[in-house]
Parts: sequence; structure tokens; C-alpha cells
Amino acid sequence: MAQNVLGTDLVECGTDPVTGFFRDGCCNTSEADTGSHTVCSIVTREFLEFSKAAGNDLSTPRPGWGFEGLSPGDSWCVCAARWLEAALAGAAAPVRLSATHERALEVVPLQMLRTHAVDADN
Repeated sequence: MAQNVLGTDLVECGTDPVTGFFRDGCCNTSEADTGSHTVCSIVTREFLEFSKAAGNDLSTPRPGWGFEGLSPGDSWCVCAARWLEAALAGAAAPVRLSATHERALEVVPLQMLRTHAVDADN
């Protein structure tokens, strides 16, 4: 089983909408996931606006891709580098550490993730 950034079993990030590189509800990853969709975030309006301005519009529906678009409050496995960019710009979305894949630590320091964590025991 995959591990999270806390060194325990990775838990589900979200299923409404279904997230994850593999659309399995988890921030699972593989070598094919070049964007490292490993940070389980609860997206905010600020994060969605930042991501759109940076070239990745996550809020506009894309029916051809089966993507309804995200709304503030949705849980989504975001790219570690984009989450880091947003954090450095003051637009970080809250993070669920238990659902954030350990490979996110290749890009984002654990302390930065902890600063934005919503898990009760982080």
C-alpha cells in the first residue's frame, strides 16, 4: 500500500468529484504521473484563481474529458509543484496530510505541508 507524508497508509482524498492521477479517489502516483498529482488539497477560490492564472484552469468544466470543474471546498490531488508555487504566492489550499502521497516530499517540504494541514493530528 502507498504511504502518505506521515509514513502511514495513504487514505482516500476525494470521490465527489473523483480525484487522483488514476481517478481512484487517492493521490496515488507512478512514473507516468509527470505532474506528481500527490498533494491532497481542499481547493479554495484563491487557489483555483492562482492555478487558472498559472495556466491550469481547474474550475471550468471540460465535458469532453469527463471533468465537471472544481468548486471551493472540493478535495483534489493537485500537482506538488503547483501547490508549492501557490503556497509561495500566498494562495496555498489546505492539505490533508493523511491523503498526501509521500512522493510530494520530493517537491514540498513536510513543514510547509504541516503549516497548511487540516488533519487533526499532523
